[in-house]
Amino acid sequence: MAGNTFGNFFKLTTFGESHGEAIGGVIDGCPAGVSIDLDAIENQMMRRRPGQSDIVTQRKEADTVRFLSGIFEGKTTGAPIGFIIENTNQKPADYTHIKDSYRPSHADYTFDKKYGHRDYRGGGRSSARETACRVAAGAIASQLLGAIAITGYVSSVGDLTLEKPYQKLDFNTVDSNVVRCPDAEMASKMIAKIKEVKKQGDTIGGIITCVIQNVPVGLGEPVFDKLHAQLGKAMLSINAVKGFEFGSGFKGATMNGSEHNDLFNQDGTTKSNLSGGVQGGISNGMDIYFRVAFKPVATIMQKQQTINSKGEKVEMQGKGRHDPCVVPRAVPIVEAMAALTIADFWLANKLSKL
Repeated sequence: MAGNTFGNFFKLTTFGESHGEAIGGVIDGCPAGVSIDLDAIENQMMRRRPGQSDIVTQRKEADTVRFLSGIFEGKTTGAPIGFIIENTNQKPADYTHIKDSYRPSHADYTFDKKYGHRDYRGGGRSSARETACRVAAGAIASQLLGAIAITGYVSSVGDLTLEKPYQKLDFNTVDSNVVRCPDAEMASKMIAKIKEVKKQGDTIGGIITCVIQNVPVGLGEPVFDKLHAQLGKAMLSINAVKGFEFGSGFKGATMNGSEHNDLFNQDGTTKSNLSGGVQGGISNGMDIYFRVAFKPVATIMQKQQTINSKGEKVEMQGKGRHDPCVVPRAVPIVEAMAALTIADFWLANKLSKL
């Protein structure tokens, strides 16, 4: 199976399945001498952890990261950083009912057809459980980046949308509620909506907005490795993501150039930032901001028609523990993939000129 590594200079390779013994990863390319705050890593893992509230999956996993190499006396050594996260709450029996059938809109069918064999226990390698490894690696990437700040928050659940621009939000309140929306009134509505959908045995999608601040000018390459293109790849690699837009996004297509152009101040900053902090594929020093759209979780607790491995029509219904809405737990995943992308370009920039 190819495609288990992300990055060119700061590389992450992950391994493991949803209900296997453990998941884990290897980080290669992290410079020596980076001070590692293990509590900060634990905090990010806690934010992604299942079972943290009544609007997410009730699977109970400690998600404790055990580092095996590459860190000594609180600092990176320059060697590959190996780590594992043990799966302590495996329940493969929850998935025996789908052993020979395919969940609609899930990876079951395509995985089986591509490889001729699949791990049906929670989706195996295609499960979002793998993203815990990304969060662990992203927490280390963030510590490498220092003053560069990466903040994600839930800006939409279903048809409920937070219209306030990010500049008017207090990012310190993102974790003040279980849905991770930095607006108390909208957060209450979102939580109620998710609970309503969960009660119906259904699922719902949403949008996460992410803002990257204090980015230096010059990250990104102008042709195939544009900064925003790599951010798009990073976000679209996350399970359940169906859309990515940065800066003005699709709205920019409805505007005239005279409206959309970001006019310069004398210091090189711009009066507006519809470019989203990237011009010509290269960071311009302004805030980078983007939105990531997540579909509703494919596994629902309602009866659906599907097919089995013989092509026969069958009826199935989801069982086990699943998120009614992924976006509350996906916030640290989006932040982690942003950190991995920026860290990769930050290291590449060290080689771009003498």
